Amino acid sequence: MKVATRLGLEGVAATIGYFHHQDDSPLAVAEITRSIVDTIAGLEPVGYVSIKAPACLYDNNLIASIVLKARGEGILAHFDSHEFHTADATLECVRQTVALGARVGLTLPGRWRRSVEDARLTCQLGIRVRVVKGEWGDPTDPGRDRRQGFLEVVDSLAGQAREVAVATHDPQLARESLSRLLDAGTKCELELLNGLPKRNLLPIAKEFGVPVRVYIPFGVAWRPYALSKLGDDPRILWWLVSDGFHGLLSRLNNGR
Repeated sequence: MKVATRLGLEGVAATIGYFHHQDDSPLAVAEITRSIVDTIAGLEPVGYVSIKAPACLYDNNLIASIVLKARGEGILAHFDSHEFHTADATLECVRQTVALGARVGLTLPGRWRRSVEDARLTCQLGIRVRVVKGEWGDPTDPGRDRRQGFLEVVDSLAGQAREVAVATHDPQLARESLSRLLDAGTKCELELLNGLPKRNLLPIAKEFGVPVRVYIPFGVAWRPYALSKLGDDPRILWWLVSDGFHGLLSRLNNGR
């Protein structure tokens, strides 16, 4: 919440999501996620909560308890993406949540071939979409290019979706995606991950006149997850060290 509050003072909205431990019960995960809703209810700009349906074992009652609390606070309930085999069950949770009259969002990975068709379905449901490259591969199309897939999902949403979050730290991909969405008249924003550099992305958001949001993950499983990403992209280590250094330098200068 300290991070979210600081970002809010800069006009940047927050998304907050709990990364559960393997020993956490679905009930405990749901309770923590509901507590996020209570905590972020007063954030400005308005924040929203990310839900991990597999961690709740797709339990309709548990998920409904989160979603209804979010609806009561006027907060969007967003469903994160996980491994490929979780996609159908997560999508069913989204359908049921829409039926409750809540504001709903869903993450679609460009890495999955099915995401193009899922994008069309989200447009029919009238929900918000976050587009990501994707951490987990598609067993039906293991060689799929994540950047190209990202743009294919964007194209499926452009001119059709209610709202799209472009979630990437790739400046070229962010620029191209925002351009395509705005050209089609689609409301969109740039969503970044807390802990990764954003200095090169903020000017792009300003250029296109779109809001910026930062996803703030927390929990005992977050650090191992973040470190596991180093194998996919060793630049992350440099980004973390570089950003940490610039942050320290900024704090020292502000303290003078």
